[in-house]
This record gives sequence, C-alpha cells and structure tokens, in this order.
Amino acid sequence: MSPSKATCTIKVLPNASKNALVGWENHLLKIRICAQPEKGKANEAIISFLAKELGIQKKQIQIVRGDKSRHKLVAFEGISQEELTSLLEAKLR
Repeated sequence: MSPSKATCTIKVLPNASKNALVGWENHLLKIRICAQPEKGKANEAIISFLAKELGIQKKQIQIVRGDKSRHKLVAFEGISQEELTSLLEAKLR
C-alpha cells in the first residue's frame, strides 16, 4: 500500500505584511506570504508556512506545478485529502 498523498491548488499573494491563510476563492486556497517572489524565496516561504500551520515536516510538501506563478499545485505526502481539508478548514475558522 502506498502512503497517502493529498493536493491543493493555492493562490499566493506575495509581499504581504504577514504570512496568513486567507480563505477559499473559486476552489483555490489563498495564502499571504511576506517573501518576495524572486529566486524561489516565496516558494520556500510557502512550504515553511504550510508545514508550520499543518504540523507536518517541510519535506512532506512539494510544489508540483506553478513554480513561477501565483497559482500553484501543492502536494502533501503522508496525509489524505480528507485530513488536509479538515486541517485547512480548522485553521480558517
């Protein structure tokens, strides 16, 4: 049996005053990130922020698509889609 894997499409708002989960917009999770969108800084910040918020390790999170875009597909290893949805919904309350 292979380990669980979940995905989430996010919309990144870089150069924010603080890192934050904003909410859902057309099935996209909006995230504010302080980092500049240059040299991968924002991508690193996204992974670190999501790991901290969800209580998982950074190595479990990977940006699958959208490295240079505000819209990204992010994969989460070792967590089911249902678990990911529950964790995100709890954080957004």
